Amino acid sequence: MKVFTAKDIRNIGIFGHGGEGKTTLTEAMLFNAGLLDRVGKVENGTTTTDFDPEEIKRSISINMALAPLEWKNTKVNLIDAPGFFDFYGEVASAMALCDSALIVVGAVSGPVVGAEKAMQLCQKQGKARMMVINQMDRENANFEKVMEAVNQKFGPSVVPIQLPIVEGGAFKGYVDIVNMTAKLFDGKGEKETEIPAGLKAEAQELYEKLTEAAAESDEELMEKYFEEMELSKDEILLGLSKGVLEGVVTPVCCCSAALNIGVATLLDNMVHYLPSALDAKLPKAYDRAGNEVQLSREGKLAAQVCKTVNDQFGKYSVVKVHRGFIDASVTPYNFTAEKAEKPGAPFLMRGKKTVSLERLNAGDIGVLAKLQYTNTNDTLCDASEQVRIEDIAFPASSISLAVTAKKQGEDDKVISGLNKIMEEDPTIFIEKNAETGDVLIRGLGEMHIDVVCSKLKNKSNVEAQISDPRIPYRETIRSTAEAEGKHKKQSGGSGQFGVVQMRFEPAPEGTDFEFVNAIVGGVVPKEYIPAVEKGLREAMLHGVLAGYPMVGIKATLYDGKYHPVDSKEVAFKSAARLSYKAACAKASPALIEPIYCYNILVPSEYVGDIIGDLNRRRGRMLGMNPVDGGTEVVAEAPLSEMFKYATDLRSMTQARGSFTSEFVRYEDVPANLAQKIIEQAKREDEEEE
Repeated sequence: MKVFTAKDIRNIGIFGHGGEGKTTLTEAMLFNAGLLDRVGKVENGTTTTDFDPEEIKRSISINMALAPLEWKNTKVNLIDAPGFFDFYGEVASAMALCDSALIVVGAVSGPVVGAEKAMQLCQKQGKARMMVINQMDRENANFEKVMEAVNQKFGPSVVPIQLPIVEGGAFKGYVDIVNMTAKLFDGKGEKETEIPAGLKAEAQELYEKLTEAAAESDEELMEKYFEEMELSKDEILLGLSKGVLEGVVTPVCCCSAALNIGVATLLDNMVHYLPSALDAKLPKAYDRAGNEVQLSREGKLAAQVCKTVNDQFGKYSVVKVHRGFIDASVTPYNFTAEKAEKPGAPFLMRGKKTVSLERLNAGDIGVLAKLQYTNTNDTLCDASEQVRIEDIAFPASSISLAVTAKKQGEDDKVISGLNKIMEEDPTIFIEKNAETGDVLIRGLGEMHIDVVCSKLKNKSNVEAQISDPRIPYRETIRSTAEAEGKHKKQSGGSGQFGVVQMRFEPAPEGTDFEFVNAIVGGVVPKEYIPAVEKGLREAMLHGVLAGYPMVGIKATLYDGKYHPVDSKEVAFKSAARLSYKAACAKASPALIEPIYCYNILVPSEYVGDIIGDLNRRRGRMLGMNPVDGGTEVVAEAPLSEMFKYATDLRSMTQARGSFTSEFVRYEDVPANLAQKIIEQAKREDEEEE
């Protein structure tokens, strides 16, 4: 592919709900551009952009994929983004790469959650957008009904520039609203014809709405429109293009990707209405001191790594060049790692196929291989003009599960393989819980984690298994008790002797352990006091009820005995442990559980369901706050009830809900549940023995 400059480049992300035909549409566009001999099918695993084994197996898009093509002397970098919410990390990468979005809506299903989320992301990030009503060939396809729902959700600024012609239930062509002409598909292309009589009134009404939308984007056009109540075709096109660039107008087209009907016209409209890389909004950037820098396309290199891919051939970094250029002569400097890289010549990826490039100009998207120090979100720049591009905001992980190797002895291989996958997917995290010993994998949903484990098997040839993590319960005491600990050992040779008198009581709030030395008169020599404290700290790792760590204890050593010859540190450590077990068993021991605060964002109509569900989870409501697009529900709930809340919240809200959580404190487990947990812990101990 030849080298393009920013004015002739369109970076367009394809977004929408899963199953609306985004990948099929991408495939049809590649076919129309002459890059494919035949159109692949998702169900057959033959599409260009769904090439990962997991995508083929599941017949869904999991990874963001690039599909650059040339259309009428313009380079169009298509970015096919997944529609399932477990893979919204890939959507974040796609949003960073694109300058504008094509939002795909089904002609039967209408604007479901994926379209809503795509529109929200575009509005939040100031991206120009266009909408296409796809699957017009399907039974029960209804353009008018879908447009009614679209306007109800997104407002009147979403305006059709096409009106489908349907005859006998079949999608035959469309009315071009801007030009007020009709076009029919004849199997080889399109032929112009008269607007059908039954559509003339509707087409005229849409033309007036389109003219009004064009006028609202420009003051001069608005003045002319008020004076003459009409605009010329060129003025309408100018106004619409300006409105799209500013995000105040969203034009709507129609097509059938599966039958390749209307796709060529859609490409024409995308190139015409969506902004070039030269006109697109540039991201924020900062110098080494943290001061904001205004980027332009001219100047020395500034590029961002938006995605990392690891495969059998090595590591690839997908980059978007915001300023300057990259070719084989450039030695990019990694602002984050503070290291120079030597990547060699850039290239393009079309699905899994690579295409060599001489040069990657500002505004373009490409791939660099073998970057040694570089990861997703890093900025590559010129060492003499260092700049950092604002980080991509990836969605926070919302579910944690325990991960282990299926085969004994392969735990290290599992962790090593997962760390490689973490380079590719910034929404996956691995951590070890110090209390429970579980290795936890955090992700965006159960399907997300399941796919990661499948990738692990494919890429690293090691199998992992997932289970619910153990709750980091703890134990404490609620009253005061005293006990003597006596360790005496005499078996020939040097003996061991140590006696302590200890008082155990609840520690002040926020204190895990407090040790008080109240010895007077040297009844326990000072050199043995640290051994008493050490023995207690070791003993407290195992509580007296279920073996969970003991916290919130104040231990006072107030008396004891020693032997001038037989007393040793080990004897006083053992004596301390004995006093701990005896006293804490009498000091009203209690099992306590972690409580988290949850900030749950949902559309207001779901609030009642959310509150009812939280009550069933032993949750406690703290309040509700109105927010843009809905309500924030603030509640506290035990971690043990909320492990798979991400999945359940998605189900309750049709994937419209989201939440964040934060640990706040420990509280007593209700008596009936505590007894079950204690019995379970005892059974597990017996099994281990």
